[in-house]
Amino acid sequence: MKRQLTELAGWLEAQGQNMENVIVTGASIDTRTLSKGDLFIPFRGEQVNGHHYVRQAIEKGAAASLWLKDEPGAPADLPLIFVEDSELALQQLARAYREKLSCKFIGVTGSNGKTSTKDLIASVLSPYVNVRKTEGNFNNELGLPLTILSLDETTDVAVLEMGMSSFGEISFLSNLAKPDYAIITNIGEAHMQDLGSREGIAKAKFEIIDGLNDAGKLFFDGDEPLLQSLVGSHPELNAISFGYSMETDLHLTNMESGDEGSRFTVTGTVNGDFTIPVYGAHQVKNSLAAILIANELGLEHEQIHAALLQSKLTDMRMQPVLAENGALFINDAYNAAPTSMQAALAFLDETKLRSEKWAILGDMLELGENERHYHESIARQLSKIDVKGILLFGPRMKWLHEELERTGNVTKVIWSEKEYEPLIRTLLTSISKDSIILLKGSRGMELEKIMNGVLEA
Repeated sequence: MKRQLTELAGWLEAQGQNMENVIVTGASIDTRTLSKGDLFIPFRGEQVNGHHYVRQAIEKGAAASLWLKDEPGAPADLPLIFVEDSELALQQLARAYREKLSCKFIGVTGSNGKTSTKDLIASVLSPYVNVRKTEGNFNNELGLPLTILSLDETTDVAVLEMGMSSFGEISFLSNLAKPDYAIITNIGEAHMQDLGSREGIAKAKFEIIDGLNDAGKLFFDGDEPLLQSLVGSHPELNAISFGYSMETDLHLTNMESGDEGSRFTVTGTVNGDFTIPVYGAHQVKNSLAAILIANELGLEHEQIHAALLQSKLTDMRMQPVLAENGALFINDAYNAAPTSMQAALAFLDETKLRSEKWAILGDMLELGENERHYHESIARQLSKIDVKGILLFGPRMKWLHEELERTGNVTKVIWSEKEYEPLIRTLLTSISKDSIILLKGSRGMELEKIMNGVLEA
């Protein structure tokens, strides 16, 4: 963004001061991360009042700031726009700027795989067009407007991740971004405690169509019956499915893992062979959405193949990390829910990258009243995998530990409620060049500390 401050005031229908010849090139809500030229947006909370940092923001390079009308003490010498509500003003600025942009907008949501899919789409497009994507976890009612305001007018494609925890949130984000293409990666169990059921989760994710342009397209997980039903109830939708099933518009017909990553073949809307430098059938499935988007935007098979081969995912998504002794960690510890846990364990079961397999599993959070059942149910899948050791971390993993003991599957099972050290010591004395170690748990469990403890020893 590169706009006159007076123009932004016009978008907000607001008054200001010292606005002449002030150019704004972005927006920030945090003085620690703002860039030169940003519009600083102060929030007033119970613990912190952002207005106390406005002068500091200007001194650090901010071009101007918003200021709440009912906040006393506005500095008379600074460029300010006076607003009723900081959050609403931020969103209105993004909404107005969105209308000025001619780039294609892609919205991505789903219970699992949002970030990986976003990364894969950006990777496959970036060699050929100017792509910007959601950075970090800027995928909510504050982060998404900030992402839109960070776009410059030479952007060709904006890939926006959309997160939620309750009904109405995806609808709001979709109507703000007005995507040309929308993607639903899958329906899992995350946020079950807020949405009540998988049916509720599916409806909440399906809200992404609310802001979809009239000529837009929805790409969705065609293996999910809940999404099939919702798509079927909207015959006006231009919807394209992807998945493992031969009934989907784009489906996998072959997949195998090698040193360079996952090789696979697709049939349907696009036909051909591709490779991504990450592991796991679920990541291959995420790449199908990227292939569909790239095809939609006119890329040739050779271009898609070459770009996917060099694709990069955000850390801790089936990320391979090699230890000095040759042991291979698969760091998938960014997040976890039953669906993604099953996918990660399926990879561990099928992989031939190493002969000795270890599973390090942490609590799955935000699962609601059925959380005990979801943790205990992991035992059935684990019992079918030839693992050398199972290391469990977190209070909820006690349920899985007890279930493994009850069913007699206790081969080298260690549980620690709060301390990483016992698990680190076990690995240090046990793993070798023949070992592959999967880390999978919710972000709050910080399982990467176990891996780092081994790598740094």
